[in-house]
Amino acid sequence: MAGGRRRGERLADAADARLPVNDGAGPLLRKAFPDHWSFLLGELALYSLIVLVLTGVWLTFFFEPGMREVVYTGSYAPLRGVRMSEAFASTIDISFAVRGGLLIRQLHHWAALVFVAAIGVHLLRVFFTGAFRRPREANWLIGVTLLVLALAEGFAGYSLPDDLLSGTGLRIAQGIMLSLPVVGTYVALFAFGSQYPGHDLVPRLYGLHILLLPGALLGLVTVHLVLVFFLKHTQWRAPGRTNANAVGNPMYPQFTASSGGLSLAVFGLLAALAGVAQVNPVWQYGPYRPDIVSTGSQPDWYVGFLEGALRLVPPWETTVAGHTVMWNVLLPAVVLPGLFFGVLYAYPFVEQRLTGEGSHEQHLCDRPRERPVRTGLGVAGITFYGVLVLAGGNDVVAATFRVSVNALTWILRIALVLGPVVAFFVTRALCHALLRAERARLAEGEETGEVRQTLAGGYEGGHRPVTSFRPGAPRVPLSPPSRPGGRTGTPSPERRAPESRNR
Repeated sequence: MAGGRRRGERLADAADARLPVNDGAGPLLRKAFPDHWSFLLGELALYSLIVLVLTGVWLTFFFEPGMREVVYTGSYAPLRGVRMSEAFASTIDISFAVRGGLLIRQLHHWAALVFVAAIGVHLLRVFFTGAFRRPREANWLIGVTLLVLALAEGFAGYSLPDDLLSGTGLRIAQGIMLSLPVVGTYVALFAFGSQYPGHDLVPRLYGLHILLLPGALLGLVTVHLVLVFFLKHTQWRAPGRTNANAVGNPMYPQFTASSGGLSLAVFGLLAALAGVAQVNPVWQYGPYRPDIVSTGSQPDWYVGFLEGALRLVPPWETTVAGHTVMWNVLLPAVVLPGLFFGVLYAYPFVEQRLTGEGSHEQHLCDRPRERPVRTGLGVAGITFYGVLVLAGGNDVVAATFRVSVNALTWILRIALVLGPVVAFFVTRALCHALLRAERARLAEGEETGEVRQTLAGGYEGGHRPVTSFRPGAPRVPLSPPSRPGGRTGTPSPERRAPESRNR
């Protein structure tokens, strides 16, 4: 028995010499992961992407990316005899003639919606907790780029069926291209291959949708995960947690079990949505015709802000040397998105330059209330985005509530300018109020509900020491800001901890 055990140990040592599994996998399996739910938001995007890839590969077996006109003779009776493109006909066949096709189509669409939403919410978590600071600026840039690619990938896939709704979106995209000064006509001809709508756009979008954009997404996700492992996770402040360590559950078995359970929950929820919640019923819209636009047309939510911006900008045009500059399209559809994503890319470097934090690493998360200015800016941005999304459906809102669409448009224009400003100041004031209340709670203790009469004849409430704390909450009274508008409420000792990247 002993000889057999020694022989097995020698074989294991020989195998490890050829492929050092124990030496390489040991630190990886012991890597610490935070146990707070907010750190799982990025995994929602990852598992949604897995569903997208699997269902997308299945759909490629049946989809025909052609714009040649055919007469539909398939199983969906209301459309028989209608002239349509090969792309639309194959989409109808997938929905009604292929076993399980409609379920997979809707699963793919729901996964796309959740994927974009998960990236956005994950970026918000990183923004409000300051997890974009050194040494994670590169991961923030990758995250914003993933959001841009996810928007482009979603729009490309949304446009492939060549139905009336997606065709309307492509017509808007062509108008945006034409709004580019001087080069607009050439860009539109390059994209569509000829005069609109042409016969090349769907095949070109198909190549982008199944090859180029997914490859870029998978590559950036891989780099993102590698950087997460190398740089270690951020964590909430708590006793024993500093910039020099990482406290949490080991990757195996605790984190693997919880993450695996989350993946099954995501897969199950997406499958349930695909089975009971109808999405993108292209057979109701019909095939695209350039001379028809359906009423109440609404894009998927993630591009609704562009639709709203186009509807809110007045019809401004300028003619210079025989060339017409369409400001009502150029500003909301080209300049505004460029500025928005430019601010997102630059924000980590600007904030660290202004606060002086770019010179040392930050591995502890901020609570949003501790950074009133940053939190106010974030809420202002969310308000700005929300007004644009609401404006993207101003006709539907006006019809539903029986109000004038012109009056609603002017209300939303005013809200777009004043809403973010009001949101910033209200949020900043609320953050300061929360910090003052927390400072008083830590200094005086929690109220017990008992009231006692003092010797002077007055009354005072009873207090007991604070024993329960939320994630990241300080255990000692917070210091007030050293200067007006300065960084508020962060205990300095933990922020001065030695820098290290040990995992």
